Amino acid sequence: MKLGILGTGMIVKDLLTTIHELKIESIYILGTQQTEEETKSLCEQYHLDGYDLNYDDLLKRNIDTIYVALPNHLHYTFAKKALENGKHVIIEKPITANTFELKELIKIAKTKHLFMMEAMNIHYLPAYQTLKENIHRIGQPKIVSFNYSQYSSRYDDFKQNKIHPAFDYHKAGGALMDLNVYNIHGIVGLFGKPKRIQYLANIEKQIDTSGILTLDYGNFKAVLVGAKDCKAPIMTSVQGDQGCILLDTPANNVSNFQLLTLQGDQGVLRIDTPINQLTKFEYINNQNESIIINKDENKHRLFYEFKQFINMIDYHDEMKVNYMLEISFIVSEIMQEARLQEGIVFDNDK
Repeated sequence: MKLGILGTGMIVKDLLTTIHELKIESIYILGTQQTEEETKSLCEQYHLDGYDLNYDDLLKRNIDTIYVALPNHLHYTFAKKALENGKHVIIEKPITANTFELKELIKIAKTKHLFMMEAMNIHYLPAYQTLKENIHRIGQPKIVSFNYSQYSSRYDDFKQNKIHPAFDYHKAGGALMDLNVYNIHGIVGLFGKPKRIQYLANIEKQIDTSGILTLDYGNFKAVLVGAKDCKAPIMTSVQGDQGCILLDTPANNVSNFQLLTLQGDQGVLRIDTPINQLTKFEYINNQNESIIINKDENKHRLFYEFKQFINMIDYHDEMKVNYMLEISFIVSEIMQEARLQEGIVFDNDK
């Protein structure tokens, strides 16, 4: 992979701390006139191959993949231009502001035989993959609850009419797009598309600062909470008729979970290393017999998703790319329907 990075925000800085552990031949970064000094500093600090302040100049570089790490409302236009210039595209979450944009990008990518992926790390985290493998242990799911509530310091500015992109409907912001998107990806990755949804949001200045999304899967129900105007202990539970799985971290940072069983015929699965490592985990059955599996790689959480992106592109894994895009499209459909139920309209929708 020969990578061009768009943006200098926190997620980019996180990626740069681990990027040289990945098989990337060359790395260029795009900044703006306003961020030139910061862009140059990042380039020097992480020994990147160069930087540009003009997107067209970056696209002329010897790169094959663009990573779009810009505010939500810019994802579509920058990704489209990259695809039209023959580049694979990795787009930060949420992949686009609406399904119309996503459909067009998918069409362009398929026409040009290019790959496009959403940078949603949870699907590639070892603990999440282990969770998927063990979800059957709880029996038939009945009630699922995901809560990602994190008071934003920018909410104080918001109340004083200083609007940052995360709270700006002009820029495809809001709690649904910023936080609940992780919960939605988490549950869709486990259970697929729900039969119906309902969104109840706290609306201020035409944007959702927090909200409760309910998903009806027919034989079980899910409640997903995303909040930027208040906080609460992070807790996720998946309750079934044979047991319950508990997580006390956000879906995008799951490092361990506990499996509680009813009627005593299963056991406990315990993962006690950070998820940004390939974790050590222990399974204890009801006879108190223990098996420890230790695969400690000590990697940053972003390492896993970018490793998979590189593999998908290098080995032309079209099946895996299409599967992940299907998940992204379902999530996009859910979020679009949810916000429109509450009358939240983005400039990108017009």
